[in-house]
Amino acid sequence: MSNYIWVPIVVGVLAIAFAGYLASFVLRKDTGTPAMQKVANAIFKGAMAFLNRQYRTISILSIVAAIVVAAVLYLLSNGDSPTKFDLAWRTAVAFLIGAFCSGVSGYIGMYVAVKSNSRTASAATRSLGEALMVSLRGGAVSGFLVVALSLLGVSIIFLLYSIGNSIDKVPSLIVGFGFGASFVALFAQLGGGIYTKAADVGADLVGKLEAGIPEDDPRNPAVIADLVGDNVGDCAGRGADLFESTAAENIGAMILGVALYLATKNPGWILFPLVVRAFGLIASAIGLLYVRPSVVIEPDKAAGRDPGEIAMKQLNIGYYITCVLSVIGIFVGSYLMLGGQNLSAHNLPAWAWFGLAGTVGILLSIAFVFITQYYTAGTWRPVREIAGATLTGPATTIITGMSVAFECTALPILAIAAALGLSFFFGSQVSIPISVATNPGVINVGGIFGTAVATMGMLMSCAYILAMDTFGPITDNAGGITEMSGEAETVRDITDALDGVGNTTKALTKGYGIGSAALAAFLLFSAYLDVLYSYKKNPTVYSVDLANILVFIAALIGLTLIFFFSSLAIRAVGDAAKRMIEEVRRQFRENPKIMAERVEDRVDPDYARCVDISTRGALHAMILPGIVAVFTPVIVGSVLGPQAVAGFLMVGTMGGIVLALVLNNGGGAWDNAKKYIEAGYLRVNAQGEMIGRNDTTGTVLGKKSEAHMASVVGDTVGDPFKDTAGPSLHVLIKLLSTITLVLAPLFIALHP
Repeated sequence: MSNYIWVPIVVGVLAIAFAGYLASFVLRKDTGTPAMQKVANAIFKGAMAFLNRQYRTISILSIVAAIVVAAVLYLLSNGDSPTKFDLAWRTAVAFLIGAFCSGVSGYIGMYVAVKSNSRTASAATRSLGEALMVSLRGGAVSGFLVVALSLLGVSIIFLLYSIGNSIDKVPSLIVGFGFGASFVALFAQLGGGIYTKAADVGADLVGKLEAGIPEDDPRNPAVIADLVGDNVGDCAGRGADLFESTAAENIGAMILGVALYLATKNPGWILFPLVVRAFGLIASAIGLLYVRPSVVIEPDKAAGRDPGEIAMKQLNIGYYITCVLSVIGIFVGSYLMLGGQNLSAHNLPAWAWFGLAGTVGILLSIAFVFITQYYTAGTWRPVREIAGATLTGPATTIITGMSVAFECTALPILAIAAALGLSFFFGSQVSIPISVATNPGVINVGGIFGTAVATMGMLMSCAYILAMDTFGPITDNAGGITEMSGEAETVRDITDALDGVGNTTKALTKGYGIGSAALAAFLLFSAYLDVLYSYKKNPTVYSVDLANILVFIAALIGLTLIFFFSSLAIRAVGDAAKRMIEEVRRQFRENPKIMAERVEDRVDPDYARCVDISTRGALHAMILPGIVAVFTPVIVGSVLGPQAVAGFLMVGTMGGIVLALVLNNGGGAWDNAKKYIEAGYLRVNAQGEMIGRNDTTGTVLGKKSEAHMASVVGDTVGDPFKDTAGPSLHVLIKLLSTITLVLAPLFIALHP
């Protein structure tokens, strides 16, 4: 074990050092003009003030939760007192370490992100290539910290808990780490999502529709809160989401590897997920370093070189480099750790079959990129269809958007089903010599481990994907800074193009997040059944019978939880947005000098008041949906039993995946339909009918048109879908799995 465990630890330390190098590179860049610095400082103060208050609240909740978990496991689980005490304190400590690492990665990552926005705006005054590199590397600090701290946290706690324990017992002792990460991620994503959309809705409805001013106009009192919200929702929130994805997937795969370790005495089955994650960090670093000014062609409208297309092409090349290197890494890891087993396999060696399973996961991530682009990019039918619907008003805009949202579930689910089926098939080609003493033999261990390897493969590019995600709010903020500081149109062209690319990359990350959540959910569900078997030694735990009335009731509750939780999250945005709208209207009404005709006669609005409204609204509103999400599986498992909670977990996960797709892609399509119109692509003929975006004969319906007003309404409806409820469901899906893994001893004790 000593040879294997040091690989992820060493690579994790190097990845943190690499993140430090990237942070140093970005922070050494020029911060721009005094006007840029003024706006950037206001964003920084608002973001850090919210994050400090949010994490104080989350810290208190985490400590209370750790104490409760420890007490429950000690007082109510089976076994003698020393065994119960050991399980209780180790789980609680792992929980707190997971919560701490998740919080630290999100905090530092967002700190660098909000420091990168003015530097990106300044770089845009010189070249597209420099602005692209600064914003991407600023986002990569968060990406590499999240994955490295997740990898290091699991590896080190596994190493420490191995002292005095058999290696096969340790994975079940560290599930608290994944639970802690999920716990923090849920509240971070909820709080950040509520904050950002309350500000965004208030800024859009009052600023754009009522006052008729641009999105990032300094006269809008909610503009700073809106720019702050981009960071707390997409940087800290998404970072916490993918932190717990990697942590939970690692631990779930390690639990599945226990049976294979007992059969072969090779610890590689348990440590394989950690080593593969280390290979993924190396691949992501190489892909990231590819994107630099020397490979970026500067834009030229006359020559048809669009800055957005140029930037997206470079980001895609970096991503494809990461994927190719990940495929190599998964095969190398399989050969080194799983190759010398003398396992019987059909046609190919065992390591090759698992390498193919991992490749399926990598291909699924690429498939999600293309599927998400199809449903959220303005060059394809769904977004253009919504843009066309704006010609007949907000009602048809909402109807068409909902139809696109429901439609967009089909292709991703088919891709997930194909990936699960193929990876299971590849893994099942390997015959694992499992004895009756270690496993009942009623499941195909190789097949299930194949799906775990596919999940590992998909998450290998997590650091690069998260870099592209955080790139989005950095460029969005850079665009706001250039507009509010009065920069030249040529600079704004670059930041607008990067902002448009950032919208696409944020949508891609949501698709990637739900795709990885779907694979990880099956992995974690299988791990839960393994945990049940380790306690009960009864093969019936592997059969979850929906005809059993208790299982059916639990499954129905699981599906209902998904919709009820989403309702609470969306309602929280609506309540906070109402207060924001009232405040913006009040400032316009009571201080008319904000909207004075001459610039020299204007006064600044009270930005701090709007920031405070979003902060208080988010922190207050995130508590109820978070509590509902945490306590529902506990109550179901305690009252109905461990088999029933398996049904709850299975059906709740399926419902969460489908609804998250509806919310994420539907909201993204509404958003980009609005941007399609703002970019001047909506054209109509003499009869008022929509024509092709490249047809220059028609009339352009752009900003301030009736169609644009309808698109803003659609975007406002989609905002809490795609940035609050949808991303929060990613976390909820895995939280349900980790909390049931941790509390399985309780459910078994109450229902022996």
